[in-house]
Amino acid sequence: MALKLGIDFMFFEIDRNSRMSFQSQLRTSMVEAIINGQLTCGTKLPSTRKLAKNLGLSRVTVVIVYEKLAEDGYINATERSGYRVADIGPRVTEPAVVGKKSSSLKNPAGDLQNIDWEGRLDMRVSSQRNIVKPVKWQDYPFPFVYGQPDTSLFPLGDWRECSRQAMSQMDMLDWANDAISQDDPYLVQQIKSKLLPTRGIFANDDEILVTMGAQNGLYLAAAALMKAVTRVGIEDPGYPDVRNIFEYHRADLVPLEVDEEGVRVDDTLVSCDVVYVTPSHQYPTTVTLSENRRRNLLEAASKHDFFIIEDDFESETNYTDVPVRALKSQDRDGRVIHVGSLSKSMFPGLRLGYVVAPSPLIKHMRALRRLMLRHAPSNNQRTTSFFIAMGYHLTYTRQLNQVYSERRFIMNEALQRFMPGMSTQPKFGGTSFWVKGPEQLDAEDLAQQALSAGVVLEPGQVYFSDREKGKNYFRLGFSSIATQRIEEGLQIISELLASSKT
Repeated sequence: MALKLGIDFMFFEIDRNSRMSFQSQLRTSMVEAIINGQLTCGTKLPSTRKLAKNLGLSRVTVVIVYEKLAEDGYINATERSGYRVADIGPRVTEPAVVGKKSSSLKNPAGDLQNIDWEGRLDMRVSSQRNIVKPVKWQDYPFPFVYGQPDTSLFPLGDWRECSRQAMSQMDMLDWANDAISQDDPYLVQQIKSKLLPTRGIFANDDEILVTMGAQNGLYLAAAALMKAVTRVGIEDPGYPDVRNIFEYHRADLVPLEVDEEGVRVDDTLVSCDVVYVTPSHQYPTTVTLSENRRRNLLEAASKHDFFIIEDDFESETNYTDVPVRALKSQDRDGRVIHVGSLSKSMFPGLRLGYVVAPSPLIKHMRALRRLMLRHAPSNNQRTTSFFIAMGYHLTYTRQLNQVYSERRFIMNEALQRFMPGMSTQPKFGGTSFWVKGPEQLDAEDLAQQALSAGVVLEPGQVYFSDREKGKNYFRLGFSSIATQRIEEGLQIISELLASSKT
């Protein structure tokens, strides 16, 4: 529980259950009190002995905090008088406004009500359909959540080692400065030599762009290729975020049917300028695009002059002995724009990905990225480059494949037992099952009932272009749920399904 003290110590708080060290907590509380003006310039601070006793800390901890604050200019050490709050400079005060009373500044909401926000903003973005997860989904015992990691599997010690190396003086000289629009050459080299060849792709440096995750790469590709009237073919069902990206860029969307061989290649593609596909693991059905369809799609792109955006978001998850090549590896005409993710194979918060495409397009996308965010954080790029170069990334993905393969097997067995005939296990890889419930099922209602029972699942309607389709579909991810909880969680869902029939 948090410990708060009397008047002399009212600004300082120690939470015994916090992940922060006592030293960090005390410093944070003191700095906040000084900056906010709760401790004014010249205020005498309690002695280190007295503060340590009242907070239940060691005196050494308090001494270290005081000395560091003094070193940083927040407090002053005065001879025979202990420590006092220093003058840290002027604070922003409420400005005087001619013709208005100062009280009017304290409640500006009245003025905001006069602004026509719908008239000023493009409200299409805020009204788009998106995948929604519970805010604290990790707290539920059965999180069948897609795209989230099991943090217990990540080699944190190895990542720390790479981070320490990236923070060395020599490496800091490389990444501490503004790279403007350039990427970390070490990361580009690792992507080019270690990651892309496993997908059958061989590229030059000027054909690779580092992005803030695959999502950023998709947005940049859309911004580069979308014109006044651009027809974009998207898988249906498909990835809602990419559908929203293309809609925002005012593309004319063409839904493309998906079956057991992946996206269908037919005359629907003839009028398209761009086609978006997820050939390795179709999103969300998990099917892998057949070799025949791959050839036909590439031939159609060349014949009818359209680009293909290949989202290779889960390329590392492979449960077979035979690797499935990326569509880009078969591209001979420069038609395929390959988007990859490092966040998926490492951890989502990393926000790193890459795009592989012909150099003229990469040059244009680099210029667009500069307008948005210049470049991805250089320290993250350098740390990731060490993580790949030192073999930690490969070791980690192999471990993930072992764990995920086991979970897939257990989940498939349990699904066939509790929900027979409702799903087909992924053949190549992936970390989820696509489930088709009874025709009368409303998966949104099922998700709400499941949540009350501690189970998190994803209703499937959001993946369909037509809002009236897919009401009886839902997705079950297995990357973030503990292996031993899978069967019990699926049994709960099956019981809810049975009760919905009555």
